Amino acid sequence: MDRKELLGGVKRIVVKVGTSTLANADGSLNEDKIKQIVANLSELNENAEVVFVTSGAVGAGMGQMKLAHKPKSIVEKQALAAIGQVSLIHLYQILFWAHGKTIAQLLLTKDDFSDRRRYLNMRSVLRSLLAKKIIPVINENDPVVGEGIRGVKVGDNDTLSALVAGLIEADLLVILTDIDGLYDKNPSIFADAKFINLVENLDDSIRAAAGAEGSKFGTGGMRTKITAAQMTTKNGTHLIIANGADPRNIVRAAQGCEVGTLFLAGKNRINSRKYWLAYSAADKGSVAIDAGAAKALKEGKSLLAVGVCEVTGEFERGETLAIKDASGQLLARGITNYSSAELALIKGRKSEEIEAALGYKYEDEALHIDNIALI
Repeated sequence: MDRKELLGGVKRIVVKVGTSTLANADGSLNEDKIKQIVANLSELNENAEVVFVTSGAVGAGMGQMKLAHKPKSIVEKQALAAIGQVSLIHLYQILFWAHGKTIAQLLLTKDDFSDRRRYLNMRSVLRSLLAKKIIPVINENDPVVGEGIRGVKVGDNDTLSALVAGLIEADLLVILTDIDGLYDKNPSIFADAKFINLVENLDDSIRAAAGAEGSKFGTGGMRTKITAAQMTTKNGTHLIIANGADPRNIVRAAQGCEVGTLFLAGKNRINSRKYWLAYSAADKGSVAIDAGAAKALKEGKSLLAVGVCEVTGEFERGETLAIKDASGQLLARGITNYSSAELALIKGRKSEEIEAALGYKYEDEALHIDNIALI
C-alpha cells in the first residue's frame, strides 16, 4: 500500500489531539508542545481544509487556578473546564494568529448531533468556515454536559472527532495519542507486542488488540480509537492513529509518510444521512428481531413486522429505533413506520395482516431499508 499515492490528494482533514499529548505529567498544559501542534496545523492548512478537535480545557483550568491535582468531583471538573476553555481558546487564537490563521470555536454536545436540524445547521456552519480557510477548533461542552448527565454527552473526543469527520465528510482523520499506533497486544506489558502498520478490515482480532479500557493507550484508551475507526471507515474516511510526542506527525501523516497505524476507508461508503442515523441519531426505543430478519437486514432488505419479536420503549411513527438481535446486540438503527403501540400489536404478523390488526396500514415494512443504517 503506497500511502503517498493514497493520501497525497486529501483536501479535508480532521486532527484530534488528546490530553495525553497536550498536557504535562501534572495535568497542566504543555505550551511548547501546543506551539508545535499549532505550527503543524497551520502548515497543513496551506493546502487543505483543517478541523482541530482538542482536549485540554480541564488542564488549562488547573493552570489558571494553580492546582497541582485534578479534583474528583464532577462539578469541580466542570468548573475547571469552564475556566480553562477561555484560556485554552485564547492561547490557540494567539498562536494561530502568529501563523496568519483565523480560528473559530465550537463547543458541542451529543444533542447537537442527534437533533437533525441542529446537525444540518452545524454542517452548514462548518462548511462555511472551511470555505473561508478558517480553522474550526472543537471540543465537547463539558461545563454543560458533564460526566453525570446521561444522554447528552458524547463521552470522549475520539468519538467526537469521528462524528465531526462524518459531519463534514472528511478525507482523513488523524488522532494523536501517547503511543505509536495499534499493536497486536499492549506493548507496555508484552515485550513481544507487534506494531500493526495497516488495517484493511476491522475484524474481531483488531478489536481484541485494542485491549481493555484504562490501559496505557492515551486518554480514552485504544478501544475508543477503534470505535472511531469503525465509524470513519464506513463514511469513506481514512484514519491514522499516530504518536503525538512529535507534532510533526500531523503533517507527515497527511503527506502519506509511514507514521502510525492507517485504517483504510471502506469501499462501500454510506451516505451522510445514514451515517447520521447510525451514529448520531438518538434512540427513542428499540426492537428485538429474529435471526431471519437479522439476515435480511444484512442482505439489504427492509425489516418486516413478522421479524419483530419484542418492542421496548414508547415512541411515535417517524422516530429512531435501535434494532437488536435476540441476544441484545445492536445491529442497526432505523426510522420506524409505526409507533410502539402499533408495533406491539403487529409484531410477528405478516404484512398482509397489518390492516386487520390495526384497522389501517401505513406501509408493508415496519422499517424500510432506505431508513435503516447497519452498525
